[in-house]
Formats: sequence, structure tokens, C-alpha cells
Amino acid sequence: MSQATQGAISGTLSWNPGRLVPECRVQSPPIHVSPQSAVIFFCTSASLCRGVMEGLLTRFRALATCSHQLSRNVSCRFHHCAPGRGKRVVMSRVFQPQNLREDQVLSLEDRSGDLTCKSQRLMLQVGLIHPASSGCYHLLPYTVRAMEKLVRVIDQEMQGIGGQKVNMPSLSPAELWRATNRWDLMGKELLRLRDRHGKEYCLGPTHEEAITAMVASQKTLSYKQLPFLLYQVTRKFRDEPRPRFGLLRGREFYMKDMYTFDCSPEAARQTYSLVCEAYDSLFDRLGLRCVKVQADVGSIGGTMSHEFQLPVDVGEDRFVVCHSCSFSANLETLDLSQKNCPACQGPLTETKGIEVGHTFYLGTKYSSVFNAQFINVHGKPSLAEMGCYGLGVTRILAAAIEVLSTEDCIRWPGLLAPYQVCLIPPKKGSREEVAVELTGHLYDHITEAVPQLRGDILLDDRTHLTIGNRLKDANKFGYPFVIIAGKRALEDPAHFEVWCQNTGEVVFLTTEGVVELLSQVQVV
Repeated sequence: MSQATQGAISGTLSWNPGRLVPECRVQSPPIHVSPQSAVIFFCTSASLCRGVMEGLLTRFRALATCSHQLSRNVSCRFHHCAPGRGKRVVMSRVFQPQNLREDQVLSLEDRSGDLTCKSQRLMLQVGLIHPASSGCYHLLPYTVRAMEKLVRVIDQEMQGIGGQKVNMPSLSPAELWRATNRWDLMGKELLRLRDRHGKEYCLGPTHEEAITAMVASQKTLSYKQLPFLLYQVTRKFRDEPRPRFGLLRGREFYMKDMYTFDCSPEAARQTYSLVCEAYDSLFDRLGLRCVKVQADVGSIGGTMSHEFQLPVDVGEDRFVVCHSCSFSANLETLDLSQKNCPACQGPLTETKGIEVGHTFYLGTKYSSVFNAQFINVHGKPSLAEMGCYGLGVTRILAAAIEVLSTEDCIRWPGLLAPYQVCLIPPKKGSREEVAVELTGHLYDHITEAVPQLRGDILLDDRTHLTIGNRLKDANKFGYPFVIIAGKRALEDPAHFEVWCQNTGEVVFLTTEGVVELLSQVQVV
């Protein structure tokens, strides 16, 4: 091959992400070659491209094989099992403080220290939370699973009315809060800090300033784009003077906060009603009987506010309801001398409650400060009408446990149970030990026949413990369904003992009966 021909085929190989195969490009100088050299050139170029592509395809096959093997290993690790044991979630691998063997259950009458409410005591006892510092808790695997399910329900409700999810920094610059005078108004509850440059920040308990400043930065908003319903689910911080009741009143907590922007007061009130209806739907799905009550606007501000109160004796809020009409209000909004309902003059009944949600109609309180404008139908700039809407995510979890649980055992809203089903095989060395394999087959059969429960079934593989001890633990954890392979699992066909924790029913079902029962379970 001539030197000119060698130079002509010294091309470059480039990868175009828009193509499915590599592209071989040959760059040559503008030289004249003979017909014989041209034949040699094209044959050699084709051979070069084929060789390069074959090499790349060999590497792609190797990468695909590695990827498949990695995905298998990740799947097994996710399900807490060795590669040869199948995809089963087993109790022995779940991180959990070992408090369940302690039978000293404190009652409310014998409480000591800070264990001043049922939900806090139970969540500590079964290892749902672990104290970190005053008012701060580690959320352990069961609680995180329940909270993730709650967030999914919240997402469904918020996005069902047009909500768009965002995520804002916890660090909020002091100048934003000074602009609304809340830097001083919030007082000691605002956790403040300085960076190495001396710049002041706070750890946000709420994000009215931040979201309004962000929307105000969009200078070309049109009325046709509104309303905006922007929300997030993030950690919030509040320097509580007296943190107590576990997750019910802490210094660090999770909250869903939504901020809405409308083009008129009328549209903003419609949005307000829409969000309140979504809250009603949320609590109805969770089986929590919340009361919407008139409330004070407090440090948030605005012209209208409502709280969603969950009636319970340990609640720190007090509100009144009138059974003759639909009136209800927080006591803070009423004249203390007022004994009758202002709407119908009927008698008022006072109740304690836990505030799990709060809504505010803000008007232009914040948009006027940050000049959050849009171009109206007449082509003129107008201030956005705002609302803000909060849900205490971790508080809802604790409040639900407070309301639904017994003194000794946790009970969950059906949609939020960390695991829907717990399978208990026989004790090792017992006469029923041969049914251990049947329990594993039942696990696999349920996951195949009821796919929505995949990942929601737990196998209590601690077979060194008796069925009775594990059933006691399962009762404390509050799995909606506990399935035991006992003596009747040796029958033909095998019958499993099924405990329906939320109804108190106990039934014996075949494998087909178990599948039929569990196929009716609703999950998120």
C-alpha cells in the first residue's frame, strides 16, 4: 500500500447518541489515486469499520451481561436475602432495635419521664423511632416505609387538583424574612445561623418568602398560566421551647407545604376550596375523622384560615363544634365569654385535638412585598393572589397511631401499614416444622397472584421463637394481616390461620382463600 493510501484511510471513529450504531468516518486529503489503489482503499476501509464495530459489539455484550448480573444482585440485596433464596423480605434482616422481648409495657397511668402519650411510647417500644436529641428522632425502616406511603397518597391528592411538586432549600436567607418582617416576628422559634462569611440564614419552618421570591423572578408570567399550585414535602425546623409527645411536637419534622398563585380573589378562593376538599379526601382515605375549624392566621398572615383537627384527648389544641349546624372554630378565634354558637345560637361542645393540617388565604401579603406579578387579561401587570396549605406528615403518622392503636398494640390506617402481610412459619424443631416450606411457597404464590402486594409481605423467619411469641410481636407491629402456618397447615389441602388485625377476625383459609382475601387489599 502506498504512503498516500495509508494516509487516506487514517480516519476517526465518532459516536452519535442519536444513532443506534457507531459511525465510521474516513477523512482523506484531496489527492489523486489510481483505480487500483481506490479498490485497495475501499476494501481496507470496509475491513477497518467491520473490525471496529465487531470489537464494540463484543464490549457491549460484555457490559450487558455485567449489567444483568448487577441487577440480579441489587434485587437480592434489596429484598434482604442471599441470591439463592428468592426475593423474600425476612424479619431477621430488618434493622430494628431489640425492644420486643421486653414485656414491661407502660400504661398511661404509670408513665414516667417523657413518655407522656400512647403514640410516643408505642413507637419507641417497637422500634419505629429512636431518640437523637431533644425534639429530634431517627426514623427507622418501618416508619420510613409508612411515611413514603403517606407521601404517595398526598401526591395523588395534590396532583389530582393540579399541584406540581418542587423542592426548595432548607437554608433561607435572612433578607427574605426581613423583607416581610418575620425575621423578628417569629422570635426564638426561628433557628438562625451564619455561614463563614457572616451571612445570616434560618432553617425554614415554612417557605412563603422563598416561593414568592422565586415566582417573582419570572417576569413574563401571563394570566393564562395561572393558577400555579406548587408544593413540596421536606424537612422543617422549629425551635420548640418544650418538645414533647414524640413526633407530635418536635424541632425537626416533615411537612407538605403548598403555595398557590391565582389571578383574582375569586379564583384564589376557588383554589382554597379545592385544596380543602383534597384534604377532606385525604383524611377520608386514611380513615381519620378530622374536623375543619376556623382558625387564627397567626404569624403566617392572611385574611382566612382553617385548621384540620383530629379529636383526641392528648391534643394540645382546643376547639368547639356546634351539633345544630356546621359551625366549628378554634377557641383562639372566639370571645371566651361566648357560650353559644354565633351562627345559630345553639350550644357549643369543647373538644381537644391535634392539628394535622392548616390552610391560609394570603391575598397579596407576600406577592406585594416581592412584587410577584403577572400580566392580566388587559395586558397590565397585577399582583398574584396567594394561598398556603400545610400538612404535618410525621405528625399525621403519630396522630393516626395515637387515635387508632390500643394501649399495647399499634394500629395503622390500612393504606399506611409498613407491611400489609406478615407470614409466620412453624418453630424449628416443632412437629409442624415440615410446614416451613409451605410458608415459603405461600409467600411466592401471593406475590405472583397478587402483584400489588410485592414488597408488602414480610416473612418472620425467626423460627427459634415460638409461633405465640412471634404472633405477639406481629400484634404489636400492627400488620393488617398475619398468616400462621400451624397444625392445620399439615392438612390436605393445607389451611392457614389468618388474623385480620383491624377487625379482630380469625379465619382458616386454603392457599386459594388467602389469595382471594388479599386480592381485595388496597395499596398505594
